[in-house]
Amino acid sequence: MRCVIARFPFDLSKSGVEDTMDGVRPQPVDGASVTIGHRRYPVMQVGEVITRQDRRDFSAREVVRAMTLLGFACRVAPEAMPARTLTPLQAASALLGARPTG
Repeated sequence: MRCVIARFPFDLSKSGVEDTMDGVRPQPVDGASVTIGHRRYPVMQVGEVITRQDRRDFSAREVVRAMTLLGFACRVAPEAMPARTLTPLQAASALLGARPTG
C-alpha cells in the first residue's frame, strides 16, 4: 500500500512492517499505540523505524492512519478528562483538609 508520511511516499505492506518491527523492543506506551504481532508499540516509535525519519518530521495521526489501513489494531490516546469543578464550599473544605462531599 502506498501512503504518505512526512510528505514522503512509502510502499508499505503488513508483512513488511511486521518484519521490520521484529526484534525491536517496544518503548513504554504513553499515548497512541499500535499492536504488531503480540507487542504494543508507541506509534511514533513505529513511524521512526519504518520510515527511518526523525519523530519530529511526522505526526502520530499519519502513522495511525497508515497502520489502520494496513490492518493493524491502533489505540488512540484518550483525551484528558476535564477537571471536576468544585463548588466554593467544597473548595474551602478541601483547603481545610476535609473530604469534599458530592
